[in-house]
Amino acid sequence: MNVKLIGKHEKDARACRDAVALTLNELMGQDKSICYVDCDLMGCINTKQLVQHYPERSFEAGIAEGNAAGVSAGLAATGKKVFLHSFGTFTSRRIYDQIYMSAAYAGLSVRVLGSDAGVTAAFNGGTHMPLEDAAMYLSIPESTVLDPCDYDQLASITKNLVHVEGVSFTRFVRKDVIQVYGEGSEFEIGKGVVLRESAQDQAAVISSGILLDEALKAYEALAAEGIQVRVIDMFTWKPLDEELVVKAAKETGAIVTAENHNVTCGLGSVVANCLAKHCPTVQEFVGVQDLFGQVGPQDFLMDTYGLRAANIVEAVKKAISRK
Repeated sequence: MNVKLIGKHEKDARACRDAVALTLNELMGQDKSICYVDCDLMGCINTKQLVQHYPERSFEAGIAEGNAAGVSAGLAATGKKVFLHSFGTFTSRRIYDQIYMSAAYAGLSVRVLGSDAGVTAAFNGGTHMPLEDAAMYLSIPESTVLDPCDYDQLASITKNLVHVEGVSFTRFVRKDVIQVYGEGSEFEIGKGVVLRESAQDQAAVISSGILLDEALKAYEALAAEGIQVRVIDMFTWKPLDEELVVKAAKETGAIVTAENHNVTCGLGSVVANCLAKHCPTVQEFVGVQDLFGQVGPQDFLMDTYGLRAANIVEAVKKAISRK
């Protein structure tokens, strides 16, 4: 990995959707086996350029997500490297059976991209707010589940996905994200990234996606109070970097997970499962607390569901007190 941490809590002028669109445009120019399938959302993700440049390998399935999953599996069966996109709700709840049976069970590789992850669906509301999307893909045998935080991480992951076998699911934000990493940063799927660390760490915050910047803010707030914590970017939820999780647990004695997802079945759950098996440790969970989504601006939703640095700070202090 070649990681350049920015961490200034400033919005990126670039939209994450362009990390997908531009990277796929480059990859499809290099590899004629790569195909792209969309569900009437090319305008939302800026992938109309793929149709213009590679019309024979870019497919518009329309508002028929289940059919799009079947088409993607069929293309994969002919040896194509397939990327399938729709909103996160549709690439999880709506097409789960088709992805499970036609792709995963059949041993075919389909790279599913689910945009507007978690509360970032914002004004599209609860019907379009995927708070359990990753959970569905975590339950698929031998799957890969990813939750990148910004443009550069998503671009790197998209490149690496070409080499990932089986079904993968990447949940991401289309636009208006905080830049965490510098341009050209490279990441290895399946390996977490330690962003802050010291010998005096009293707890470790394991996070990903839009909660990663909140974790870095929490680190700063806690440091100001004399509390040292480790911050880990666990952008790969499956396969989990268990070695890094166990190391953090043994060295700090307390774990806090923070995610833009339902805490009953996401990052916190896979970390808890790892700890239960290898190193039972005090753990607190920051995320959506078993609730449905709703309509509202992202800032309002993050406040409402407790997805802020202040919530992480509170969870860290509680975890430390429980040691």
